[in-house]
Amino acid sequence: MDAKKDILWRVYLVYGFMLLFGLIILVNVFKIQVIEGDDWREKAKELTMAYKNIEAVRGNIFAEDGALLATSLPIYEIRMDLVTDPITDKVFNENVDSLALCLSNLFQDKSKQQYKAELKKGRQKKSRYHFIQRNVRYNELKELKTFPIFRLGKYKGGLIYIQKNKRELPFRNLAARTLGYDRESAKPVGIEGAYNSYLKGVSGKRLMQKIAGNVWMPVNDENEVEPDDGADVFTTIDVNIQDVAHTALLRQLQLHSADHGCVAVMEVATGEVKAIVNLSRVDSLNYIEKYNYVIGESTEPGSTFKLASLMAAMEDGYADLGDMVDTEDGTTKFYDYTMRDSHEGGFGRITLQESFEKSSNVAVSKIIQKHYQKNPQRFIDKLTQFGLATPLNLEIAGEGVPKIKNRKDKDWSGVTLPVMSIGYETRSTPMQMLTFYNTVANNGVMVKPMFVKELREKGKVVKSFSPTIVRQKICSQQTIDKAKKMLEGVVERGTATNLKNPNFKIAGKTGTAQIANGKYGYKYQQKVSYQASFCGYFPADNPKYTCIVVVNAPSNKVYYGNLVAGPIFKEIADKIYSSSLDIHKDLLAEKEEGQVFSPYCKSGKKSDFEIITQQLNLKNSGAKNEDIDWVSASTKENEIVFSNRKISENQVPNVAGMGIRDAVFLLENNGLVVKTNGRGIVSKQSIPAGTKIKKGTIILLELA
Repeated sequence: MDAKKDILWRVYLVYGFMLLFGLIILVNVFKIQVIEGDDWREKAKELTMAYKNIEAVRGNIFAEDGALLATSLPIYEIRMDLVTDPITDKVFNENVDSLALCLSNLFQDKSKQQYKAELKKGRQKKSRYHFIQRNVRYNELKELKTFPIFRLGKYKGGLIYIQKNKRELPFRNLAARTLGYDRESAKPVGIEGAYNSYLKGVSGKRLMQKIAGNVWMPVNDENEVEPDDGADVFTTIDVNIQDVAHTALLRQLQLHSADHGCVAVMEVATGEVKAIVNLSRVDSLNYIEKYNYVIGESTEPGSTFKLASLMAAMEDGYADLGDMVDTEDGTTKFYDYTMRDSHEGGFGRITLQESFEKSSNVAVSKIIQKHYQKNPQRFIDKLTQFGLATPLNLEIAGEGVPKIKNRKDKDWSGVTLPVMSIGYETRSTPMQMLTFYNTVANNGVMVKPMFVKELREKGKVVKSFSPTIVRQKICSQQTIDKAKKMLEGVVERGTATNLKNPNFKIAGKTGTAQIANGKYGYKYQQKVSYQASFCGYFPADNPKYTCIVVVNAPSNKVYYGNLVAGPIFKEIADKIYSSSLDIHKDLLAEKEEGQVFSPYCKSGKKSDFEIITQQLNLKNSGAKNEDIDWVSASTKENEIVFSNRKISENQVPNVAGMGIRDAVFLLENNGLVVKTNGRGIVSKQSIPAGTKIKKGTIILLELA
């Protein structure tokens, strides 16, 4: 009996504990549900409901003429509420097959059967936020709205779409690095980063609920707070100049298998940057914009720095253009260092002007060493006065730091001064060097490079930017005039005669700098690469634009600035000159007022000439016969003379002197297949005029 009582006592004790535990649970359930229910429900709501930001449409970036450089395109994430009340079982079953087919045809990523199976599975799970597709374009969204079920309407069809914005560059690689980007995980780059506060706009708000799978679903169809779109940025970039600069640089980089290169074009008076190109090699033929060398790469500039050195000497009264200097045998010694000219044997005794034109290292370094050896700080102060020691503080991030050595620097040596004078042991970026040359072209007034003209909101200008003068005058006008004369001489008689142009003058300086390779320095030639450059302005007699071209590590044994960088500069200058009427105004003003000068004329259709001569108020004579269709044209001092150009049936016509449009019209209408070579007017044709025509025969036209 004692044993039985002992067992029962233990059982009752266990039951008692279980009963007590159950009562505690019931009490807490009652407390949570009834007494504290409202508080817990509010906390649950806070955890599953939240206001989420709605991204505003980012502002566009435009070229100066309104061409679109960067824009935000709306893209959508598509989802579906599969259990909204209007979608009954009957509606769903009757239309799911057609909807699946339409989705498959539109996106072409899954079969009709796969889409149907997913929709049915989502319906069974009572999914109110069933995922369908990401990165859907606006035109695709419009088509989606016409699909079965979806076309029932915004609320009845269950279609849910969430808008996001994707940045696009219509011109793709053109000025891509300067346009830049703004990303959460990276430092701001280019104009996108510099003007992000204006471009990004103000985000809106939308109430969203957290559902299964950590997915946030909109609670309402309308936004709680509408986003305010960003402002548009109008840059100083000229798309035409940018295009020719990009093409010219790319061609030369490919030709010389260079590692990378850059170009910048600036308007002299305002500092407006009209083009900026940065190309890096990815393989033997392809180059892309991945780093802004114009702004960020600070290197030893080489011979383009000689302009600043000689300007310092002339400004201090130590030297003049006619001063003689002995280049010896093309070498000279500074302590244990031998300074060499690229021209073996030297130039003998030449003037300072000639030494600059021929880019003599020996002459320039001897002039600077002679006059500043006892007081190097005076030379350094002059370079600082020219703005070469100070960053430009550009709006675009990433500017390279310029370096002008100081006597207090630990690495200052006895050869630093002569080596600095020719552009070594000093550093600057292409933009900093371009700004200095632009200052010379602008008669000593230094303006800050300018990338943006205006900010606009909904078409209205909200902020304008004006040119910023950094230094009112870097030196005397007398020194500026001498500097201009030296720069013109380089192209007229010096190292850049290949850039001479019969229509307008170019002024500038070539540069060929050795780039040391890591620990080897300049000691081993096989470890040294080169940097070819040309910096200058045009037209030389009335400067409108400055331009710098830098090509790094050209190969194929050609690395001199005039041969690698010079042709790029010339092509850009020719393009700008030919398309900028304001540059020609001074030339036109020299003509006597009221005097008519007949332009050069191609051969062509008589009726076209009659319209043109009438509109331009030009005299014309000859070929009065009304039956004449085609004429040759020649110009006299005050009139255009026409002569009949006979076109015989079944005979190859004479198209020499015609424009390509008229020539192709005549030849193809006679059954010939036209091939062309070159640009301009027709200079030769492979089948002589008067030859009997055979339909389908190929005729080659040489254009010049």
